[in-house]
Parts: sequence; structure tokens; C-alpha cells
Amino acid sequence: MLYDALVAESRRNDSLDDVRSAALDRVRWLVDLLERQRTEFRRAMGPEYRRFEAEVQATRAEIDQRLAACADEDGRAAVLCLMLAADFGDTLWHYDAEIGRLIARVRGWTPDEVAVMLLRATEYDMGFWFADSLALVLNAADQLDADGRRAVMPWLRHAHTELMATPVEARLRASLAQRLRGLLASVDEAHLPEGLIPADAPWATPLRDRAKTSPTPQLAGFVRHLASLSGPRPALRWRRTCLELADAASARDLVADVLRALAEDDPLCSRGSGAHTGWIGGGYHYHYVVHQNDGDLARGVVWAAALTGGPAAVRHLGALALRTGGAGTGVIEDLKLAGAAINALAETGDPASLEALWRLRSRIKHRALRKQLDTALVTAAGKQGITAEQLVERSVPDHGLAPDGSLERDLGGHRVRVAIEDAATVRLTFTRPDGGTSRTAPAAVKDGFPDELQELKTLAKEVRGTLSGERARVEALMSAGREWPYDEWCRHYRDHPVTGTLVRGLIWEFQGADGDWRAVAPMAEPPGEPERVRLWHPIRASTDDIRAWRERLVAERLRQPFKQAFREIYLLTPAEEETGVYSNRFAAHIVHYRQLYALFKERGWQANFLGRHDGGYEGRARAEFGDGEWRACFYHEPAEDDYRDYAPQYAATDQVRFERRDGRRWREVPLADVPQVVFSEAMRDVDLFVGVTSIAADPDWTDRGDDRYAAYWRTATFGALTASAQVRREALERILPRLKIADRCSLDGRFLVVRGDLGRYKIHLGSTNILMEPHDAYLCIVPSRGKGDGKVFLPFEDERLSLILSKALLLAADSKITDESILIQIKRGA
Repeated sequence: MLYDALVAESRRNDSLDDVRSAALDRVRWLVDLLERQRTEFRRAMGPEYRRFEAEVQATRAEIDQRLAACADEDGRAAVLCLMLAADFGDTLWHYDAEIGRLIARVRGWTPDEVAVMLLRATEYDMGFWFADSLALVLNAADQLDADGRRAVMPWLRHAHTELMATPVEARLRASLAQRLRGLLASVDEAHLPEGLIPADAPWATPLRDRAKTSPTPQLAGFVRHLASLSGPRPALRWRRTCLELADAASARDLVADVLRALAEDDPLCSRGSGAHTGWIGGGYHYHYVVHQNDGDLARGVVWAAALTGGPAAVRHLGALALRTGGAGTGVIEDLKLAGAAINALAETGDPASLEALWRLRSRIKHRALRKQLDTALVTAAGKQGITAEQLVERSVPDHGLAPDGSLERDLGGHRVRVAIEDAATVRLTFTRPDGGTSRTAPAAVKDGFPDELQELKTLAKEVRGTLSGERARVEALMSAGREWPYDEWCRHYRDHPVTGTLVRGLIWEFQGADGDWRAVAPMAEPPGEPERVRLWHPIRASTDDIRAWRERLVAERLRQPFKQAFREIYLLTPAEEETGVYSNRFAAHIVHYRQLYALFKERGWQANFLGRHDGGYEGRARAEFGDGEWRACFYHEPAEDDYRDYAPQYAATDQVRFERRDGRRWREVPLADVPQVVFSEAMRDVDLFVGVTSIAADPDWTDRGDDRYAAYWRTATFGALTASAQVRREALERILPRLKIADRCSLDGRFLVVRGDLGRYKIHLGSTNILMEPHDAYLCIVPSRGKGDGKVFLPFEDERLSLILSKALLLAADSKITDESILIQIKRGA
């Protein structure tokens, strides 16, 4: 009998036994109906389910009808009965709908009845049932007067403790915790419920100590307010209240101490403290900073520290964001906490926050956090009255380097120097007391100054990261068309110890009082007193000017940090004018897909991943140009339908389209409306994607025999030159006369022709593949994975150009080749 079972289960030998028994006796009719309903339901689950289905519905209707007719006292007893009868076994009997309607209607709740319901809700072993039931019970608790709430304090505290220890959806937990804390505070303002401050987290130690030694209503109100922050950015009202409560509780130093602990103190271990979230199994060992259930309090501390700490908080906010959002930090990612630290950094209003945000941008790779970093930079810019672009320029850290990009330290008579040597190199060198130098640390430095040495190595690594980020940022300015006041450009570009290394290797245009723009060579001073500055782009220059700049760079051996004078130019073609909104210039190529996807990420393009999943059959890579006002879209798709792996091995390229920013949306535009410099820079990237990843650039492809893509390979590998290959050809025209093998080399259309002792060879300037005269037999030479020896000066970095020259040097001396695989091919071709 259900009644007997419920009576037996109701006897807990506590003060509430009589309340539970009285409720069951008062609505005995409800217990009998519930028993009948369960019996009929089990029958309806059997082979004769149709026979009993109507009976189940009739009994349910009778229950609903009688519950609707209950007066207050019977209604309260019915709620207790339904909660006691709830069973979460195979039949999953729970009555939230019925209980919710009754609690909303009936009045006169007693403290004992609310206590029974609170205790029963905490016994539900599934988090969402517990949370849903607790939400309903709190509706009844809200009806109690002050004395009634005081009477149920022990059960409210117990419910709060269980809530903080139970896996519950974060938003629901935050809402329920707020309600529970409000009820508790209405009775005792100084009370901090158990579980609000985590008992074993190192970062919460300052809070625990203060709450234990100096409990006050002001401190309790402040801590409750901190834990009320459930979003990444608090509202203005929350911020104002936070400042008021922090001052009332004299807690500014307290939150600073907790923030420091979050950023620096030992993390929690999943073996000793359990998983930080319910969805991670117990067998996975890792470390974390904050348990999921304590995330709101931790984020509240972060914002309170930012609002009250000023400049002192910046360092710890940056460290916390990197610790919980960066890779290889020793703790598992906490994107919410990292996001809070990033957003709070932007609100400090301190100039040091700009450098901290910039450093984070170069070290945090997670896509969602990078978006928050971009937003934070814009927010910080607004606070300081500057544009987002100016903010980025002013946020570049100088790392304490001298204007020439170096820093020196004396360690026990040894001089240690960190220096930027060129656009891609940061070197650590050691000078001994006798004047000798080395790139490895002497034993005296290693043993005598290990901490200082590690600090300098870390500095060198950070400078490399900033240099790499600045190189990409400055190159992106090629599509922006921006101008700077001369003094501002000097301060943030030319004279910056990191950015200046790159800037001084580029061609810049300076505008004088007469309004004319004059281009000035790298490392040279502008004439007169210039007023404005812009980055030189060949698309605005005449053919003669471009030719002259290229001659000068090679003659004076000026190596630029990226292609500028030798930069490819892509102009709209008649075919593209006809298609209107899309370009097929780089369509129908077969590329190595994973290599293509990696190159997207390297060049800062965002793309979905192709594969056997929803949305994985159509690829679209996107990148912004022109200071974010324009966006290029490069479409691609799997080249095969029968691939077996998770992702296709090959992809086929398709159209390129352009969009313009329209508020928060993007609008597709005709190609003719796209600025020339934006169109050229975007198509340059697409040309790079296709040129590097196309199977035409694979020297081993002919070994595959009768392959499905063999026809494409033969056509593309020795086909017409793209814009990048044409620039390569122009560079070779200037470089070849300066080589010792100049008399053995000549340019013939799309090939570099090399005369060796054993034969004549044609190296394609696009794919770098080789044909042997007179029958155009294919010669396969697989390049080594290491970089070239750098003995031939190149005015810009280009792996293809380096590869062509290395093959030319090899084939010009073909009689000295010892590799049998190459010699066999040469003899066969001859």
C-alpha cells in the first residue's frame, strides 16, 4: 500500500514527523488516487495498453479536479503529500505542475510545512528536479513573516549548502542562491550561509579569514553582492552598489588580496577537490582555479577589484586572464573567469591596461576570448577618448627596451643583451669579461644567476611574440589606407623600440605643406617638415616608380620585413567585371585541405572545418580588410564525396566575394565597389592559399600514376604565372646577374632555364617544379625541410623564391650531385 510506505518513510525521528503524518492523513484520498494512477500506468505499459490508457487519463483528470477544489489547508497538505510521494525511479513520478499551481493559489503556510518541503526538495537526487522543486518551495517561503522565516532558518541554510554542492545549471543556481540568501539576510544581515565562500579554495582564504575574525552585516552584504554577478559585465547599478558596499565594509584591500590569490596562488586538484564541473568524469586528473559553483563569487571579486583597485589591479587582472584563458598554463580553461578579467581590464581606465590587453591579444588564441579582447580594446579606447586604431597603436608594449630595440644587464661581470636583430629575430647574447661573445649562457651565469637568466629568456620570448604580432598588424595596414600626423607616427611607429624595427625597413610617403606626397626609402629621413604620413603601396605608384624601388632595394641589399616594393598587385579583370559580385580567378583548384585550413588560421582568416558533420560540406573562409570595413569570403568544398576520414584530404576552390560592414551586419557588394587596395590585398591572400596548398606544388604527385587529379596537376603545375609568380620573376631579373651562376641562367617566359654540365633544366616560377630539355621530362627534387643557408640576398621573405634559387644552384653544378635518385632521373631524361 502506498499510504503505508509513505507513512513509514515520513518517520525521520525529527521535529517534523507529526507534520508529515498529519498531511498524509488529511489527504488520504489523494494517496489512494496516486496509488490507483500508478497501478493503471504500469498496466498501460504492458501488451494491453490501449485498454488501460483511458483509465489513466480519467484518474489524472480526477486528481486535477479534486486538487483544484482544495481549500487552503487541504491544498497545503496536498503539496506535502505530492512532494513526499515523488518517486524518481523507472516511472519518474514527479508533480511539479500540480505543486506549482497549488503553491501559487493557497495561503497560510506554516514554518513547519515550509521546513518539510525544503528538506524534501534537497533529497531529490537529480540536480534539475532539486532546483525546480526548490524554486517552488521558495515561493511558499516568501509568504512567511519575519518570525516564520526565523523558524525555518536551519532548513534554508541546509538548502543553500545543498544547492552550492549540487550540479545545477549555472543561471538557475544563481537565481535560487540569490533568493535563499535574501531570505536568510532578512532574518540575520550578518549571516553568510555555508557554501557561499568555498571552504577549501586557496583563492578564497582572505575572504574566509575576514568572515571568521570580523563578521559584520556590512561584510556579509558585500560578499552577497559579489556573488550576485552572474554575467561577464555588471550593470551600472551593480557597480555603484559594489563601490558603496566595499567602502561600507572597508573591503578594498580584501578584494585586492583575493584577486592576487586568484592570479597567483596554488590551483585546486581534481583528485583532492573533485571535478570543477559536473560534466567531467572523476577519472580525469587536472588542476583548476575556481569550481563552477563558485564562479559568480570569483567574477564578482574580479570586478570589485577592478572598480576599487585602479592601477594596482591591472597586473593581477592580466595574469588571471592569461592563467585561465591561455594555453599551457597548468590549469584548465575557465572562459567565464578569463572573460571577466579581460572586460574588467578595459574598465580600469589606467593606461597600463592597454599594454596588458595587447599582451593578452598576442598570447590568447581562443576565438571567443579574442572577440572579448577586441571589445575590451574598443571599450578602453572610448574611456581614454581615442579611436580603436589609436588604442592598438598605443597599446604595443615596449618591454623596457631602448630605442634601438635592445636591453642589457650585467650579471657577475657578464653582459647579457636581449636585442631585436631584424623583423623576425630576437637574440639573447652573452659577452664574457674578456670580450668574447656566445649565444649560450656561460656556466657562471647559469649557476650564479638562474632567476635573472630565466627572466631575460622570458623577456626575449615576449618580445618575439610582440614583434610577430606587430609584423602582422603593420602589414594589415597595407589595405587600410590610413594616414597619421607626423609627430604621432614618430611617437608610436618610428621611435617605438619594437614597431620601429619594422617601420624603418619600409617605404613611407610624407605629405608636406604643399599637399604633395613624397615616398622615402627605408632608413631615410623625410625632406622638409612633413605634416602627415601614410604607408606606401605599389597600387598607387606608377610602373616606373615601382621598378625604381625594386632596383634600389636589391642594389642596396635592403631586406623588407614583408613584401612591399615587390608586392603583388591584383586589379579587376574583364571577366570579374562581367560576373559582377564574385570572382572565379582562383576557382577550380585542387588543394590539400588540412594544409589550407592551417594556412587560413596562420593568416588570420576564420573558416568552418569541412567534414562529415552538419555544415561541413560547404566551406567559407572570411577575413577583414580596410580597418575592418570590408570582408572577403573565399568559398571551397570537399573535392571528393567518398573520403573515409573525418575530414576530406582534398578540397576544391570556388568563388571569392566581398562584403561591406553595415552596422553590425555585412552586406554583399559588387566587386567594382570594392576599393582597389582592399581587393588587391584580399586576392593576394587567396593567391597564397591556392599557390601553397595546390597539389600542383607537390613534387611527388607524378608518382601516383593514373590519379583522378592527374590532368589538373599537369595543367596547373606548369601553367600561366599568377601575380605572385610574376613578382618572383621580376625579383629574379635583378638577383640573377649578381649570382656566380649568372652565365648559366636565363629567364624564358614562365621558367628559369638553368644550364648544367649534364643537361638543361626549366624551373617553373609558380610551382617550382622542373622539366628537363629537350623532351620536357619531369625531374622530381623534393626540398629539404630546413631553411636555406641564406647566402643569396633576397629583398623579401619568399619560400618559393628561395626554393627556386636553391634548385638553380644545385642544377647548375649537376655534375657534383651525389643523390642517386636525382642522377637516375637526369640520365633517363637526357
